[in-house]
Amino acid sequence: MEQSHAARVVDAVWRMESARIIGALARMLRNVGLAEEMAQDAMVIALERWPQDGIPDNPAAWLMTVARHRALDHLRHAALQQAREGELTYAIETQLQDVAPDLAADIERAMDDDIGDDLLRLMFVACHPVLSTEARVALTLRLLGGLATGEIARAFLVPESTIAQRIVRAKRTLAEAKVPFEVPQAAQLAPRLASVLQVIYLIFNEGYAASTGGDWLRPRLCEEALRLGRILAELAPREAEVHGLVALMEIQSSRARARVGPGGEPVLLLDQDRARWDQLLIRRGLAALERAGQLQQGLGPYGLQAAIAACHARALRPEDTDWTRIAALYDALAQLAPSPIVELNRAVVLSMAYGPAAGLELADRLAAEPALQHYHLLPSVRGDLLAKLGRHGEARAEFQRAAALTHNERERTLLLARARSCE
Repeated sequence: MEQSHAARVVDAVWRMESARIIGALARMLRNVGLAEEMAQDAMVIALERWPQDGIPDNPAAWLMTVARHRALDHLRHAALQQAREGELTYAIETQLQDVAPDLAADIERAMDDDIGDDLLRLMFVACHPVLSTEARVALTLRLLGGLATGEIARAFLVPESTIAQRIVRAKRTLAEAKVPFEVPQAAQLAPRLASVLQVIYLIFNEGYAASTGGDWLRPRLCEEALRLGRILAELAPREAEVHGLVALMEIQSSRARARVGPGGEPVLLLDQDRARWDQLLIRRGLAALERAGQLQQGLGPYGLQAAIAACHARALRPEDTDWTRIAALYDALAQLAPSPIVELNRAVVLSMAYGPAAGLELADRLAAEPALQHYHLLPSVRGDLLAKLGRHGEARAEFQRAAALTHNERERTLLLARARSCE
């Protein structure tokens, strides 16, 4: 068999199954970094053996079994070392007794045991609040997305060494903090779940509207975030905000083909060809939003954003959009999760529902917000509202200021074009 073919199969299986394998090993080893190392060892062994022996009938189960044997060898070695030092403990004996039967069991059962729980535990560990936001994002894409360090670095346009350092530090921090490999208890569940949702949301947003570089969209990040969200919805079906986030990502993703022009240039919402919106994703999003509402927990911030996105999805034409309802939803969002960004979005909606003067009044009040001083969308929004009011000179200056602040090349081109249109 060609080595290149075997390598492609290993890579494909790794992307699909690495999270399950690492999760199962982390349950055994209680160490995420060590679990990833053992899983990668199994991948290296596959790269060596499969070209000679052929690809096994169940490649994922083969990798899982080899990885678990490696983990068991590690546990036995650790136990032997402690026995030599006179420190063999009952806990280690018990752990080995628990693990050994798993390895003697049928391969298929080994793949299925506690898989759902393992993935959920792995999500909570990778997104633990003890880590910085940047570290949580990198570790999640590495452990749960199966992305290589270089792929993550390219997605966020930072040096590979930076991502590598974040991942190494994250694993060290988790080990030093002795973060347990478990689903949090009820009292800790809400803040920990919020951290998981935040990480998935950040990954999706960076893909949906890239903050830097020459591309308006980074579809790979959107796909990874949506995949993680769908997995989480299956693992935590009683959490309304999980379904709310999935609904939001499904509906937003439905616009992907319409959000860029033939040359990759951005196409704004009201200018998009709605016939190009993906109706399957819209239906999936609306169904997820309905599930969130049926749980009777009240819509949270993600659910409210999904409800806003649903208003756009239901409008066959821009002029059919129910801006009054969207304004009401933004009022609710501002009450539940107040932030300058929410207020800026609310200014846009107010302008659509009640006229540009109403939106500009709110946008002007936000000009003093420290968090928005270097945020390019504030002058962009003000420029749009000023242009609608016929104040073209002021609008041109705002668009030029927004272009100077953005780090995305496509967006800069769009903003400069809007500035020229005001001349």
